[in-house]
Amino acid sequence: MRIVVQRVKSASVRVEGKTVSAIGPGIMALVGLHEHDTEDDLKHCCRRLLAAKLWENDNGGMWRHGVKQKGLELLCVSQFTLYGKLSKKNQPDYKFAMKAVPAERLYNQFLEMLRDNYEENKIFDGVFGAMMDVELINDGPVTIVIESEPTRGRMEEINSENGDSSKS
Repeated sequence: MRIVVQRVKSASVRVEGKTVSAIGPGIMALVGLHEHDTEDDLKHCCRRLLAAKLWENDNGGMWRHGVKQKGLELLCVSQFTLYGKLSKKNQPDYKFAMKAVPAERLYNQFLEMLRDNYEENKIFDGVFGAMMDVELINDGPVTIVIESEPTRGRMEEINSENGDSSKS
């Protein structure tokens, strides 16, 4: 699982010209699911996302408070393209991204985990599988990437991409 996390002053998602979600200050999270991701990957990334200390504390100490401590909102957008690679012809290849049906199930499970571990009314999302217009105003900018630990299947893919099959 891969999440691109951006600290934002505001963010929104529109589908077919209609705003489906909008937040004020908080986190915009682009969420990609790998074909081998499991519930353990969701749990790991949920914990990391909600605990990410991207804000200063009341005394001005940088990197001391997370979204929960600040009471801010979180907007998730499903994005299978996070597992895209460029082919030799420079065309995108998404073979490592989870297929749509299982990805939608796991993505919705991830959203439920976030709601269960934070405040349900502070978790927003786009429309799974839709063409979305995503707007945001970066705060900083601050951008980090959260990834789950590679499983054996994912390690074999990484090793084969690097031409090394002895490390699996």
